[in-house]
Parts: sequence; structure tokens; C-alpha cells
Amino acid sequence: MNRPANVWTLKRALAAAEKVGCALGSFSPRYTPMIAAVLRGGQQTQSPLIVQISQRELARYEITPQEFADEFYAQLEAQHITVPLVLHLDHTKEFTVIEQAIAAGFTSVMIDASEKPFAENAATSKEVVEYAHAHGVSVEAELGMIGTTDFVETEKDEELYTDPDEARRFVEETTVDALAVSVGTAHGVYLVRQPKIDYERLKAIRALTPVHLVLHGGSGVPAEMMSKAIRLSGGGVSKVNIATDLELSLLEVLGRQERMTNAECKNLSPEDLAKGRAAVEATVTDKITNFLGSYGRAAEFENVS
Repeated sequence: MNRPANVWTLKRALAAAEKVGCALGSFSPRYTPMIAAVLRGGQQTQSPLIVQISQRELARYEITPQEFADEFYAQLEAQHITVPLVLHLDHTKEFTVIEQAIAAGFTSVMIDASEKPFAENAATSKEVVEYAHAHGVSVEAELGMIGTTDFVETEKDEELYTDPDEARRFVEETTVDALAVSVGTAHGVYLVRQPKIDYERLKAIRALTPVHLVLHGGSGVPAEMMSKAIRLSGGGVSKVNIATDLELSLLEVLGRQERMTNAECKNLSPEDLAKGRAAVEATVTDKITNFLGSYGRAAEFENVS
């Protein structure tokens, strides 16, 4: 497909983010009616951003990669979005889902084989890199295991920190464009243990490899903690995943506790949809303004890319 000029690959977007000195929010709306709200948040703040969904979210909310991509591109036009964007497939285990996403117009995919031994993770990731790069699509992989508290994006609550020397070898063997590292954050809501970031580990990984680093589990991490991770000398975190906070803001304004399916969300009354979108957009705007350092940076991205 012919992509709009402002829909970039992840590699291009993260290279620009690092030069500008900010991180990009990788926002998961989880429901297709909320894609418009995420895009509007980026446009209103003049911030580049990433719109993403994971394989488990696709299954849980009953959405296909094609349906998600179609809504993304439709709203891109309908909302007159001009800031740089990436359409990203988050945590995915199956090659067939990656193929479907690339065919649908995703510009970035994540292969998550982090539960496998190093050699198998590297081999699987390299296979995806070869396929995706041939289609002009970026690849994110994961080394180490990032814990979870809600099992929406991933199925493991085990955590295994990323080893810097292994990160160097992994990037050399796979040529991935971005690497999700395990340095203390977790997917979901922090209920018992508090979020922490191992800055020394981040610096050691970055010193050994030029690959762009990704921090999963951005929801619930204090802004000052994230700011330090982004601004580490030599290059810190360039992509921060934010999913749970968006859904919580949507459910709260609707007075709901239980998640919906995508079909249920689409069947909400126009009034509830408007309230939900406003809440999600406000959360995106808040993260861009107070968390990521990307507010008003869209023009800078165009200049450095």
C-alpha cells in the first residue's frame, strides 16, 4: 500500500526521537473507536506518536490486524492528522499474525520470543527481521522478560533482567531496529511492588549497542523516573509503551470496571463514545506533556529525519 507521508517506520521515528532528545509514546487504544482519540492527542500537542496493539489484545478485544489498520488510516484522514506516526504491532508470538499486520499496513512489528533460550530467541527474531525488512517494516524484539500484573499484553508475570552483553550479541545477530529491555518496569497496574528503573543497566546496554531502547510498562511509572531514563547520556529510552492508563481512563469516565469487547465499545451510545474519547485524548495529552518530553516536537522530527 502507499503510505501517507507522515506514517513512518519505527526505525526512522526512534532515530529522530533520539536526536531530538525525547521519547515517543506508543499508545494502545485497545478499542478501534479510541484510535481517533489517540491521534487527536498527538495532533493537539504537535507530538509524533506510535499507535499500537498486541497479539493478545487483538484476541481479547476481538479485533483483526486489518480492522485495526483500516480504522487507523481512516481516522488519519478524517482527523487531518499531520504529525509523524508509526502503526505498530506490539508483543506477538506468531509469524502469521506478523504477516497479517504487515499486509494490513503496519509499519512496525514486535516479535516477542523472550521466553525462549537466547539462541532460539535470536533465530526467531532474525527470521522476522528478514521478512519485515524486505517489506519496508521495522522490527522490535525483546531480550529479558518483562513482568506483568494484568496478563493483557503478555502471559507471564516472571521477570528476568536484560543482560548488557547478551543485548550486544542479540542485536548483532538479529539486526533488530529496537530492543525492549527488562530493567524493572512491568505491564499493567502497580498494586504491590513499586516501579523502578535500573539506570545503570540501561546505560550499560546502550554503551554496548546502538539499537533504540524500548521501555514496556510505562503506565504508573513516575514522570521524574521516566524523564531520567529518556535523558541518559549516550542515549536512553526512545519508546515508552502506554496501554493500561488509556483503558482505565476510558472505563472510569463510563463508570465501568469490566473491560468490553471491541464490538461492545463500538455499540456505546454517541454520548458515551464522546466522553470516552475525550478521556483517552486527555490521558494521551497528559503523557505527552508531562511524561515523554515530545510536546511540540513534530516539526523538529521533520527537520532531523
